Amino acid sequence: MPAPVVAEIVRSGFVEGHHYGSVVALDPDGATAWSVGDVEAPVLPRSCNKPLQAVAMVRHGLDLPPELLALACASHSGEPFHQDGVRRVLALAGLDESHLQTPPDHPLDDAARDAVLRAGGARTSIAMNCSGKHAAMLLTCVTNGWPTATYLEPDHPLQRAIAETFAQLTREPVAVTAVDGCGAPLLSTSLTGLAHAFRTLALADAGPERRVADAIRAHPEWVSGTTRDERALLTALSGAIGKAGAESCYAVALPDGRAFALKTDDGAPRVRPVLMAAALRRSGITDEAALRTGAAPVLGGGRPVGEIRATF
Repeated sequence: MPAPVVAEIVRSGFVEGHHYGSVVALDPDGATAWSVGDVEAPVLPRSCNKPLQAVAMVRHGLDLPPELLALACASHSGEPFHQDGVRRVLALAGLDESHLQTPPDHPLDDAARDAVLRAGGARTSIAMNCSGKHAAMLLTCVTNGWPTATYLEPDHPLQRAIAETFAQLTREPVAVTAVDGCGAPLLSTSLTGLAHAFRTLALADAGPERRVADAIRAHPEWVSGTTRDERALLTALSGAIGKAGAESCYAVALPDGRAFALKTDDGAPRVRPVLMAAALRRSGITDEAALRTGAAPVLGGGRPVGEIRATF
């Protein structure tokens, strides 16, 4: 079945377009509170998987201070402190940037990218937004005596360990193993499974799940960037954890056990925070700072003339 409309693009009072997708919300007890669209079919959650991958690595000996563990969960903006953090992780493994198998890229952050371009710099593997995860993968390999040259192969001991943990946290078998944008194996789950996994981390009172959740809570700027909407949301919602991913994926869990996961079919990043703010509002969140992270004005002549608004 086609995905339903989840948002409208409104310009000068006229609906000029739509976004289609699916959203699920869990109650504090883990039951489905409400949903829109198909939330049981497998999806590729992209970088929403990173906190779950980090749990697997901590289970297998990854030991990092909280800010660097947050960086292991990150789609970072490539700001100087992010890149310095990646170097710190690599140094703990006795490795350097040449061991990263992330594709070279510019920083996601506009100011950081512009600084590189002004200096005549090129795309680098360390600036790529997944380099924190890759550095953590390399450190986990070194910790366990696993080969580093093949750490992205699906049958590598690291990736098998991640797949086992992922299935346990999502409560679902992995139906599809694809290749993510960074080259790492990308595991599928349903939106409901993704929400359950984030709920498990948010409620954990000990162990690797609690360590990863606490790192995200304490250092949201390391998980995304200083100017990103994800950081603003986690800063506003005390105790929450969350992670955005490509193709307009997003998962958030609150300390009381409520959890949310969403994805749009067109993958447009502009609608992702709109939908999460609407999901939080529908589930009773009234924090204005959190809800403002979903503002998405439509501009005309450089000024707001409309908005992208959720329809559920």
